[in-house]
Amino acid sequence: MSLFNVDASQLLARLHSGELSAQALMAAALDRIAAVNPALNAIVDLRQRDVLMAEAAAADKAGARGALHGLPVAVKDLANVKGLRTSSGSPLLTDFIAPEDEPAVARMRAAGAIFIGKTNTPEFGLGSHTFNPVHGATGNAYDASRSAGGSSGGAAAALAAGMVALADGSDMMGSLRNPAAWNNVYGFRPTWGRVPSAPEGDVFLHPLSTLGPMARSPEDLALLLDVIAGPLPGQPLGRGGHRAAPLPAAKPARIGWLADWGGAYPMEAGILAQCEAALGVFEDQGHRVDSLQAPFPAEKLWQAWITLRSFAVAAGLRAFADRKDQLKPAARWELERGLALTGQQVQAASDIRSAWQRAAMRLFEDYDALVLPSAQLWPFPLEWEYPQDIAGQAMDTYHRWMEVVVPVSLIGLPALAAPAGFGSGGLPIGVQIFGRQGRDREILSLGAAYHAATRWPQNAPPPL
Repeated sequence: MSLFNVDASQLLARLHSGELSAQALMAAALDRIAAVNPALNAIVDLRQRDVLMAEAAAADKAGARGALHGLPVAVKDLANVKGLRTSSGSPLLTDFIAPEDEPAVARMRAAGAIFIGKTNTPEFGLGSHTFNPVHGATGNAYDASRSAGGSSGGAAAALAAGMVALADGSDMMGSLRNPAAWNNVYGFRPTWGRVPSAPEGDVFLHPLSTLGPMARSPEDLALLLDVIAGPLPGQPLGRGGHRAAPLPAAKPARIGWLADWGGAYPMEAGILAQCEAALGVFEDQGHRVDSLQAPFPAEKLWQAWITLRSFAVAAGLRAFADRKDQLKPAARWELERGLALTGQQVQAASDIRSAWQRAAMRLFEDYDALVLPSAQLWPFPLEWEYPQDIAGQAMDTYHRWMEVVVPVSLIGLPALAAPAGFGSGGLPIGVQIFGRQGRDREILSLGAAYHAATRWPQNAPPPL
């Protein structure tokens, strides 16, 4: 059998009933990886087959012990898995073996997941294009000569290609939304704080990044979200919340389409039209879709974002300040910029963030969900470091080409990255569907109804 095109929830139901053994599933996963991973380089540091088969046999003998019992899982190479290498794509960490699981990984292990290796990521997760000097580049599942996006590019490509059925991702600046769009799968950035990070170092100042699930259906997203979410002692800004699964039927919704944010975000030809076609599915299901004007100045959002992002990234990279010549240019830029910021510059950025929060909440008084494209261009050639321009407009930083994700990231809104179909070149794109903080389940339910009507991952698999 193959993992290809099969939902994780279906595989797990068969595992729990005894119809499918963990050994058979592991063998199928490893066979699939052997067949397609050489072309994509999505999974890295794959563990030895005999060791994994022994762990699968032990899982069969022990019987079901959690929601992910017997499921092969590869963890993003920014997250610590006890006994496995966490290189973060950096030559500075090639020999680092994690001494313990980080919280989300520990929760997946407790739920019965079997960790088979890692999924590839950019160096330190910086930039929405998955390449690094340790593991190389990850190709797009629909054209291996193109980018898989990032920083969860390895996870998205592995999902699309049927090497895994569920994957963890993380998202600061579209890191699971962009690769989900470019590989025709789903990703979910939960409300900030719903999935806790390790309560180490500073636990107050940097609410920008979050962990989240990736899958081939919203129902599977909900399944993994329930495993990794929930408060954690020592993490003071964490959120609780009801379980997401099973997802309820979506209620009639008012949806606002923000398109290119009033012309502020340049888009490659065909992207807006493809996303608008996806919005037609919601209209066919009885939801109201309105085109909206830009609700907040895009340049203010951008300036606040790059200040707070550099502030946060520098906090994480400052341990490497005396070896910054060994970091990639984007990492050096963030580190130097972040270390040079003053307290009042950070405060001014947070003031803008707070103003956008108030404006967004006023907008959500009239709309249940808002929609933007998940990316501003189609997957670009693998050999590029980053796009230099979009539709003739020059990019002034290594990450300006992903500006469309900033409104969500800046204030920690829950956002579903959903497939939106394919352009004339045969490459996929997607939309990000987002709502007010705490409305994670409602956004996932809206996505589940959309998925029932489209089933893009199942109906348009990659040509592998």
